[in-house]
Amino acid sequence: MEDVQKKLLTKSKRARMEQRGKFISFLCIALIVLVVLSIFYFVASKGLATFFTNKIKVSDFLFGTNWNPSETGTDGQPMVGALPMIAGSFIVTFMSAIIATPFAIGAAVFMTEISPKKGSKILQPVIELLVGIPSVVYGFIGLSVIVPFIRSIFGGTGFGILAGTFVLFIMILPTVTTMTVDALKSVPRHYREASLALGATRWQTIYKVVLRAAVPGILTAVVFGMARAFGEALAIQMVIGNAAIMPSSLTTPASTLTSILTMGIGNTIMGTVENNVLWSLALILLLMSLFFNIIIRIIGRKGALK
Repeated sequence: MEDVQKKLLTKSKRARMEQRGKFISFLCIALIVLVVLSIFYFVASKGLATFFTNKIKVSDFLFGTNWNPSETGTDGQPMVGALPMIAGSFIVTFMSAIIATPFAIGAAVFMTEISPKKGSKILQPVIELLVGIPSVVYGFIGLSVIVPFIRSIFGGTGFGILAGTFVLFIMILPTVTTMTVDALKSVPRHYREASLALGATRWQTIYKVVLRAAVPGILTAVVFGMARAFGEALAIQMVIGNAAIMPSSLTTPASTLTSILTMGIGNTIMGTVENNVLWSLALILLLMSLFFNIIIRIIGRKGALK
């Protein structure tokens, strides 16, 4: 009886392996959480030094329009108005998403509803090719093709919001298209069959049933594309002009948070005002990334509830 009881109480080899697997998984998850929290702490500590160490007002930083951290204004404070970069980032992000969304939905509908076989043979390789192109190549294409084209049509230098919008539109189009295709494919087949059985045409079924059922997934794709556009640095830096001034038109040089960061972070000394304000811009980028992720989760939960 004692031997039987001992065998029953002793963990089997599979149970011990499962326990070790759970422990290793927990360590990996804990490491990921620790790394993410460390990144947040590091960026936040550096970014908040602008306001706590250098005593710069948050309102002056967020809503000021003069950017020259190495010089002081009439009030004796460094000129660190980040509004031109914030406005430039939001403008190019929203405009590129607005332009990319109709193209992405049209390509996704063609690939899933109109001609799945030809769509997978023609458009799928093109989308995969666009995803694999490095950002610097997009920047060179924009610098060699888009900027001269805008210069010949509208005059000026060709650098500005419009050039950045076109470059980001091409860059986020594969992402939005791929996720939209997944959203349309996730719509149950009996939705289409029920609509056609009730006498709806093919287009009415696509427009009234399939697209409406896939709205949460499409919105998630658009927000995901906006998140990528907001954080893009190299390509946008090459075509936007990098002028830290408020955008007056779509064809005048402007700047984004990422373009100013990539240009200035290597030319400043750690702990100075010039370096701290750049970390504050990085903190804004991090918070916006977190905001986009929260929006994606909210949209995903609403779609799951439906």
